[in-house]
Amino acid sequence: MLTREDCQDLDAQDPLCGRRELFDLPDGVIYLDGNSLGVLPRNVPPRLEAAVRNEWGRDLIKSWNTADWIHLPQRVGARIAPLIGAAADEVIAADSTSVNLFKLAAGALKLRPGRKVIVTEPGNFPTDLYVLQGLRDLIGDVQLRVVEPAGLEAALDQDVALLLLTHVHYKSGRLHDMAALTARAHAVGALAMWDLSHSAGALAVDLNGCGADLAVGCGYKYLNGGPGAPAFLFIAKHLQGDFKTPLSGWMGHAAPFAFHDEYTPAPGVLRGLCGTPAVLGLTALEAALEAFDGVDMGQVRAKSRALGDLFIDLALERCPQFGLGCSRDSAGRGSQVALTHEAGYAIMQALIARGVIGDFRAPEVLRFGFTPLYLRYVDVWDAVDILADVMGTEQWRDPRFHEVSAVT
Repeated sequence: MLTREDCQDLDAQDPLCGRRELFDLPDGVIYLDGNSLGVLPRNVPPRLEAAVRNEWGRDLIKSWNTADWIHLPQRVGARIAPLIGAAADEVIAADSTSVNLFKLAAGALKLRPGRKVIVTEPGNFPTDLYVLQGLRDLIGDVQLRVVEPAGLEAALDQDVALLLLTHVHYKSGRLHDMAALTARAHAVGALAMWDLSHSAGALAVDLNGCGADLAVGCGYKYLNGGPGAPAFLFIAKHLQGDFKTPLSGWMGHAAPFAFHDEYTPAPGVLRGLCGTPAVLGLTALEAALEAFDGVDMGQVRAKSRALGDLFIDLALERCPQFGLGCSRDSAGRGSQVALTHEAGYAIMQALIARGVIGDFRAPEVLRFGFTPLYLRYVDVWDAVDILADVMGTEQWRDPRFHEVSAVT
């Protein structure tokens, strides 16, 4: 078992160690929740202040041109593209993940006329399931085929228009084989769409290498764009000319400032836009993404796996009260670890009170996320040391830790 000194040595050898200085990490906090909300990058506050004071406050509406606000969706999308294995002209940043899910799923059905089935899995992130349910209820002639992971390949047949899965499961961290499942979908003539919300910025995703057709993801987890940051969407180049969005807003028009009455879709991925860009949110996300400049995503993934393995080894050795709610093999796991305990909520609140921030997912999962750009090996060692103390002293039994907050 590694010692704390061993972890310090690993940090000294870490090729990503210098990235930590790019983030404004609070003193006395070990942050293991970057899979839910990323840490504030140091360059974001001054960039936002300039946008508010100078671009909005001084230059006002001129900034659509002088500060190039109008092209923020494309610029931010182009920064995200290499992190997910896409071309710059296949990604735009816009709207929320939920809205983008609706747009792309509805567009996928149009691309496969005569097919009525969307395949997904139970326990998927709720918004994915809710959006599909809403789309089914709106259109009427759509069937959701909700299948356990082991049966996904067998569920893909000639009736399927779309396979929609989350690449990394939000609760267990289970990692789907994107290439294999996409290939299986294509073999029956279906499209494959991936939710990258728990992948982008933590894994070496390769959408084009896997042949993916469509994808969405959020900007506020591993991409560190801030709470409620704009999301992104990917439309593979070969689909762009035929893709029809159900939300044909003015920013997706071929000539938005010509103000024509009839809608004509913009060329390429721009037709995935809808309303006016969220300038301040996109500005913050654009600045945050600078932390990935020059980063080798292979190194990010290798460190992610090592951090997760270290946490599991230490936690199961020192805290036998927990079950493991994720894969022991890091090859089948995203950048997070799930421990299970019937008092998981209270234990997590006790940990947070001690400065170790993870989160809880009902009914019994304690989630711990590992963001390689700013998390150290010694942080993992210290976090488990505190966890062991919380369990050994039973601090979590304090009644205040059992009071359930609105956000868990």
